[in-house]
Amino acid sequence: MRQEGYLPGGAASPEERVIEWSGDHLADPTTLGPDLDGELGVDPGELTDDDLIREIHSLHRTRLDTLRHASDSALAHHLRRTAELETEYLARYPSREVDPSRLRDE
Repeated sequence: MRQEGYLPGGAASPEERVIEWSGDHLADPTTLGPDLDGELGVDPGELTDDDLIREIHSLHRTRLDTLRHASDSALAHHLRRTAELETEYLARYPSREVDPSRLRDE
């Protein structure tokens, strides 16, 4: 549930707004569940390039379903893991190929 005071279109990213959702993941990190054990998964730095891409693809494929139907703790986990994997990708490919058709005239 969103807390009062959230401003639509605000500058904060979804990852920064995780604290705005109420849920057990904020009150007690031990309630993440037996499978998570407080960890988000394999350290992205230890993944091969193919594994990193596969993990990012999996998270993006499940994004809408997680946003619409998952618990607050599952959504927070999803957001954090996505940020962690995407940060690793950008660190590995700082000069990634940019498709000119994806650019806007400024």
